[in-house]
Amino acid sequence: MDYEQLLYEVSGGVATVTLNRPEQRNALSNQMLTELVDAMERVRDDDEVRAVVMRGAGEKVFCAGADLGGFAADVPLVEKHFSSDLFLRFFRLMPRLGKPSLCAANGHVLAGGMGLALSCDLVIAREGITFGTPEINIGAFPYMIMAIIYRNVPRKKVNEMMLLGDRISAEQAVEYGLANKVVPEGEFEAAVDDWATRLASKSPVLMRLGHDAMYRQQDMAIDEGLEFLRSQLSLTFSTEDIQEGVKAFFEKRDPEWKGR
Repeated sequence: MDYEQLLYEVSGGVATVTLNRPEQRNALSNQMLTELVDAMERVRDDDEVRAVVMRGAGEKVFCAGADLGGFAADVPLVEKHFSSDLFLRFFRLMPRLGKPSLCAANGHVLAGGMGLALSCDLVIAREGITFGTPEINIGAFPYMIMAIIYRNVPRKKVNEMMLLGDRISAEQAVEYGLANKVVPEGEFEAAVDDWATRLASKSPVLMRLGHDAMYRQQDMAIDEGLEFLRSQLSLTFSTEDIQEGVKAFFEKRDPEWKGR
C-alpha cells in the first residue's frame, strides 16, 4: 500500500510509523486507520524489523482522536458502524505483533489518540504535553478506547478523566500509568532513539515469545496462567538464542543473536 496519511521508514531494525495529518491534528480518518493497520501488519511480517516507534507529525499534537467530520457525515448508520471495525482491528493487532512497540508522544495525546498510545508497550512523553479524553465535552464518549484505558489505569482515575473530560499533564500521566516517563523537549529524540535501539537489539525469537506471553497471560486465571508461562519457559529452553545469551553473559561480551 502507498501511504497518503502516514510516513513509514525502517532504519537499524526500527520501523517508524508517523501519523501525517498535522493540519488536522493527526485526526484518525478511515483512510489513516486503514493505512495504520496495513503498516502494523507490515511491521509484524518484516523479519528485518525488530521494533516499531509510533509518533505524530508536527510539534503540537500526537493524535487528537477520531476525525469528527465522520461523526456528522451523511451516510447510513450501518456504514458508520462498520467503519469503526478499523479500531478493533488495530487494537487486536498490536498485542500480536511479536515485536515491541514504543509510542513517542511528541504532542498532546487526546481521545482515540490515547488508545493508540496505550496500545503500544511503552510510552515516552515530551515535557509540556497533555493527555485527555475530552469526548464528553462534545456530546460523545470514548467507547472505542475504554477497554484499553481500564487495562492500564486505576479505575477511579479513568472515571475522572472520562466523566469530567479534563486534560492531565504528562507528569500526571506517568503517575496514573498512561506513560513510562517524561523527557524534556531537548532530550526527547535522544530518549526515543535510545529505547528504540535497545528494543531492536534483543533476541527476536525470545522477544516474540515473551511479548506474546505478556499479553496472553493477562486475562487468564492464575493456575491457567502459571501453566501457560511454564510451557513458554520450556519452549524458550529449546532456542539457540538463550544458549548464546547465557554464554555471552559468562564470556562478558555482547550476544550474537541467530533468531532461532
